Amino acid sequence: MATYKRLRYLLMTTDPVHVGTGGYRLGRVDNSIVREPGTRIPKIPGTSLHGAARHYAARIYETPEAAGQEHNKVMDPEKNPVCYTFGYIKKMKGGNGEGERTRAFSGIVNMFDAHILLFPVHSMAGPAWVTTKARLEAADIAINASAQDIPENGAVLTWGREEPLNLGWLMLHELKTGELAAVPGEWEKLERWRTVQDRIVVVHENLFSHIVNSNLEVRTSVAIDPKYGAAKDRALFTYEAIPRAAFLTAEAVIDDYRYGDGENNRPFPAGRARYGEGEPLPNAPWNGPEDVFCAGLSMLEWFGVGGMGTRGFGRIAVVGAPKIVDQWPAKEVMGDER
Repeated sequence: MATYKRLRYLLMTTDPVHVGTGGYRLGRVDNSIVREPGTRIPKIPGTSLHGAARHYAARIYETPEAAGQEHNKVMDPEKNPVCYTFGYIKKMKGGNGEGERTRAFSGIVNMFDAHILLFPVHSMAGPAWVTTKARLEAADIAINASAQDIPENGAVLTWGREEPLNLGWLMLHELKTGELAAVPGEWEKLERWRTVQDRIVVVHENLFSHIVNSNLEVRTSVAIDPKYGAAKDRALFTYEAIPRAAFLTAEAVIDDYRYGDGENNRPFPAGRARYGEGEPLPNAPWNGPEDVFCAGLSMLEWFGVGGMGTRGFGRIAVVGAPKIVDQWPAKEVMGDER
């Protein structure tokens, strides 16, 4: 068992995803979504993914008291796999007449922001997924030599086309045909990736932010008056979202510094909490914190993340198994553990 492990997940939005900034603003829409500060490209914060994964893992294990920000109802958080993986804060009574004290543990899973890898855009040639050379390389996807120098008014397509191509409102004239030279084996075999790999457009870095922000999904809704159950007068508002079928990558670090050597018994069960050994976990037994985190993250395809969930937003699919980017001790020292 690795003490430290860095994993890279490939995610695909199966619904529009709206992770809001927490308020209204003047501009294109009333409710905007979270963006990277420098590039203004939308992202999904790691805190949103981490919190949703914890909540859903607690549902699977049937200990709802392990979800949330306080865990005073958890009898022994050290033996709860959800608390062990994601951390806990528990108030306890001190001994010898001491007052109340707080016991806290930050957890061993660090989840980082999910960044857009392939962004779906309408074109006259049908749907296309737009990306950049830097984003592909950051996901360990190599491209051939034809995509090394991309002009600002051009692009490299993974299918043959001689006529100009539009990406929304933007028309590109200088087109090249290229191919992805190498894709991680965990992804290349998956149906969802094979569906889009021949529809990828690699554009210049300067254009990507404009293309993404011009093709976000924008909807208009009206607030409902709870008293009458009907539309509230003068309560029309607009909001934006990352569209369906966008691919993102996100990294997580498993920092199992306490029991990573595997010599100690850790609280990872084969069955659920309340029904004992007779009720196995839905996916597979939990052998470590990675299993707990992956189980919670997989439920994003059912229950989603972010806002506007009752309006059909938020579901995200985990595409395939995560790729092990790095780990310590190294594989050649540990042997093959997967």
